[in-house]
This record gives sequence, C-alpha cells and structure tokens, in this order.
Amino acid sequence: MSAQSAKHMIAKNIGVLGAGQLGRMLALAGYPLGNTFTFLDTTGNPSAGIGEVIVDPENQHLAAFLDKVDVVTYEFEHLPVELVKQIEQHKPVYPGSRAIAVCQNRVEEKTLFDRLGIPTPAYRVVESAEQLAAAAAELGCPVVAKSVTEGYDGKGQAVLKAPEQAQEAWDSIGHTQLIVEAFVDFVREVSMIAVRGRDGDVVFYPMAENQHVGGILRYSVAPLPDLDPSVQQTADSYIRALLDELDYVGVLALELFQTRDGSLLANEMAPRVHNSGHWTMDGAATSQFENHLRAVQGLPLGATNAIAPTCMVNVIGLEGDNAALLAIADTHLHRYDKAERPGRKLAHVNVVASSHAELLEKVRACQALIPDAPPVEWSFESTL
Repeated sequence: MSAQSAKHMIAKNIGVLGAGQLGRMLALAGYPLGNTFTFLDTTGNPSAGIGEVIVDPENQHLAAFLDKVDVVTYEFEHLPVELVKQIEQHKPVYPGSRAIAVCQNRVEEKTLFDRLGIPTPAYRVVESAEQLAAAAAELGCPVVAKSVTEGYDGKGQAVLKAPEQAQEAWDSIGHTQLIVEAFVDFVREVSMIAVRGRDGDVVFYPMAENQHVGGILRYSVAPLPDLDPSVQQTADSYIRALLDELDYVGVLALELFQTRDGSLLANEMAPRVHNSGHWTMDGAATSQFENHLRAVQGLPLGATNAIAPTCMVNVIGLEGDNAALLAIADTHLHRYDKAERPGRKLAHVNVVASSHAELLEKVRACQALIPDAPPVEWSFESTL
C-alpha cells in the first residue's frame, strides 16, 4: 500500500468492551466512517443488536476478540481493570485503564478532583454504620451515602435525613466502604462533555442542564440561554485538567452542581460517551459518538457547536406513543431495541426547536406521550 493510499484509509476495526445501547450508537456513528465493530460482552446480557457480539462472561474468548480489532474502546466502565490492562498489552485502548480505575472508585475520583483543584461537595469516607452516623452528624443532614464502587443510575445510594438512619442505610447499600456527601443547595445539575484526541487536541460541547428522577436522567437540554460565559469557561478548565492529567483519549463526561452564586461543584465523571450528551446526535455539528470514534482513531475532531436549542428526553420502562412523538416537528426518536422493564432505558427522543420557548412547548408535548415521564423543570424556564 502506498503512503498516499494509507493516508486516506480511515476505516478501522473497532473493538468495544460492553454491548449496550451506547455501543449500538457508537456503531451507528462509525459506519459512515467505514468502521466495523466487534463487541465483547462480559455480562451475558448483550443488547447492542448490531455488529458482531462475542458473549464472554468467563473470559474465554479474548484472543478471538483481539484478532478482529485494531483499537479498543468501551461503552461501560464497570469492567475488570485487570482485563483492560491485559488488553492494553496487545492493542491500543482508549481511554486507558487508569481512567477506568479512577472512575470505578469514588474515593480515587474525589482524591483526583481535590488534587487538581476541582471543587466538590464536602464528603467523608466511612467503613461502618457507626462512622456513617458520625459523618452524617458532622456534615449535617440530609446527606447522601454512596457505595465507593459499582454505583450508577441511582444504585448503591441512600439519603439520610437523620444520623439515626445510618444502620438502615448501611445495610441497604451493602458495601464495606461508603462516601458520605453533604447536600448542595444548587440551582441546577449540569454536565460537561469534552473530547481529547490522540494529539492532545481538546474540544468542548456546550454545557447541558440535566433533570434526574430517582437517580436516573430524564431530560438534558443544551445550550443554556442564561449561562454566563465565565461558568462555561470554568467547566471547560475543570474537564481539561482531568483530560490532560489522565492523558485521556475520547469523550469524557463531568457532572456538576451549579450553586446560587454561579460556582460549580463536581459530582462525578464518566470515561465514555454519556447519556447527557445524547442531544448532540441531532443538536450539534458533530455528535459525541462520532467525535469519540474520531479521537480513538487519531482523526481530526469535529466541531461541537450547538446548531439549535435541543432537549433529550429519556424513555424509561415503557415505550411511548412513537408515531405521535414523530409527528411533532423536528423530533427524532432513537430506540435501543430493548424489551420493556421497569427502570430500563428503552430509547431517547431528541427535540430540536428554533427557540427555548418553542422547545419547552414541544418537550411538554412529548412528555404527555411517554408513560411516567415527569414534568420537565428547567432553571431558566421563568425567564422565557
């Protein structure tokens, strides 16, 4: 192959650890780039429904997986770190195992935030119900207790309204070490999505405002009409510090609280494409999924500007009236081909509008067509 033809051959065989809806959306973004996809599922319950899936809960087919791929990424960070390190001995893995190790352990994550000067809510680390009660008393209730490992989408968490609830919370979480965090008087929950390429180039998406119910994301809207540019710049600096410290390649998500004085407190980060970035599929110049694939392949990163006010609406547990949803102008349905089940993410709807006022009207129309969808509540709604 000539150097010239090699220069223009961007097709890569992408290996993905995990086989859920995020992997599915990665593949859908990668096919126009000429990518092929092989998924390694370690859970025994793949749902990607696309590409080649190797089901391997016993870790018996790793060699076959590695033979099929040129570069490896992941759509699910709750993976054995040793498995990722083993793969790194044979194929490039982006993001690397250090990012997974940090994000799997809330103590390591908070320690990294502290070292980089990224503010967080006040917290304590406890190893017994007695220590939990003491931390709750010291921080002042209510507090939230979280498992140090394995918690996501509201799992492994408990809210204490009084120190006397410590034993019940400890037993319900069932872990040997917890982080206890003070509640934050925040105006809104927000998230930053950024992408770092192999060459160290970094691009940032506009900050999104998120609404959670029961620990599960229901709505994300971007860009924000009332966001002071200095707040966006602060968030950019926080996530850039993390990207550079971890020598990160790919999409990183950072969830934050914005307080009444405009300051930001970091909640947690996720080393992958993220639910709060799904709005980019229809509302940004380049989706988070395409940019992640560009990054891991060493390709130039795409523009991240929002093309219009956009809201992502998660469909949880039960399907909505899909035909009626699609009848709403500039509404885009992304289904995951999953069976209905309480608490399960089945799809999301991206709603695009010419203004935030029109967007709010359309999202409320969508909400009426989705079972159990909560009323949308945006911090900037009163200014519309």
